[in-house]
Amino acid sequence: MVTIRLSRAGTTKKPFYRVVVADHRFPRDGRFIEQVGTYDPKKSAHGIKLKIDRVEHWVGQGARPSDTVRDILTVAKSAAPKADG
Repeated sequence: MVTIRLSRAGTTKKPFYRVVVADHRFPRDGRFIEQVGTYDPKKSAHGIKLKIDRVEHWVGQGARPSDTVRDILTVAKSAAPKADG
């Protein structure tokens, strides 16, 4: 099963996360298929940068986002500028 989850980077007490698409059997900070964004919880703003189109592509292919990534995705979608159509 393919999951969309966080992979930790950064140093001690200065966390920084990559949002990655990976097989659920791979280690948290190990091999991944694609990096689709970043999340920095220390920034005063939300600190989220996502390729929403790539996330939606992977979800369409059957990837399951983790609970945290699902929450981050809703924040990112609400902060994204709306397209007039």
